[in-house]
Amino acid sequence: MVRQKQRTMKTFGVKEVSSISGVSVRTLHYYDQIGLLPPCLRTEAGYRHYGEAELLRLQQILFYKELDFPLKEILELLEDPEFDLIHALETHRSALQARQERIDHLLQTIDNTIHHLKKGKSMSKPEDLYEGLPKEMGTTYRDAAIEEYGQKAIDRSEKALLGLGKDGFKQLKEEMEQVNRALFAQKDQAADAEAVQTLIERHYAVIRQFWGTANKQDKQADAYAGLGQLYVQDVRYTTVDGQTQPEFAAFLQRAMKHFADTRLK
Repeated sequence: MVRQKQRTMKTFGVKEVSSISGVSVRTLHYYDQIGLLPPCLRTEAGYRHYGEAELLRLQQILFYKELDFPLKEILELLEDPEFDLIHALETHRSALQARQERIDHLLQTIDNTIHHLKKGKSMSKPEDLYEGLPKEMGTTYRDAAIEEYGQKAIDRSEKALLGLGKDGFKQLKEEMEQVNRALFAQKDQAADAEAVQTLIERHYAVIRQFWGTANKQDKQADAYAGLGQLYVQDVRYTTVDGQTQPEFAAFLQRAMKHFADTRLK
């Protein structure tokens, strides 16, 4: 009779884990103390050893830290009986991709600003803001905005947008289109999902630029939530590829209201 060798689990010492992950030994000891990352075994001499499961858990910790989650919340998430590793990784990917797109946009904005300061291109009249739209449609949108927000708010918005110059305004419109496409791809997700709210944060920042209030202290929580309600009431604002999207509008309304209630108040 041939006796099969028992397969042993490969483990790593704390210094090896530190070298692999870039996390200091001191931090790994702290994670163990607070129950965030206990080792899979301890030797009689007190040395910690970590297996594959612990390395995957450490990866999750680092992802959540990158997304600015406090350690207490990370512990609660990882200890949740319904925690799904694959779903968590997919969520991390979406959130980090959204952050990368935002950083790319910020870098482009810096480049545009440098270009404007060196050479400069300007828009001189409100009609320039509706370039590319049929004249009648542009007038309709402007009149509807005045009715909804008032002449003073529209004047402020147009003044801020004209100050961006043609290239800056084009960049802002492209950013809005990117955010809307990304949100449309998430329309079947929960409105309060982290990836969705990360995109909504970008949407809010772009809207504030359109409103000309990006640097104002007032966070405009009610106005932003109200814009979400307007999306539901007026299908023109959430039309995608020429098709009305009432479900997308309702998704945006829920996501924007949640953002306003939890981040802006």
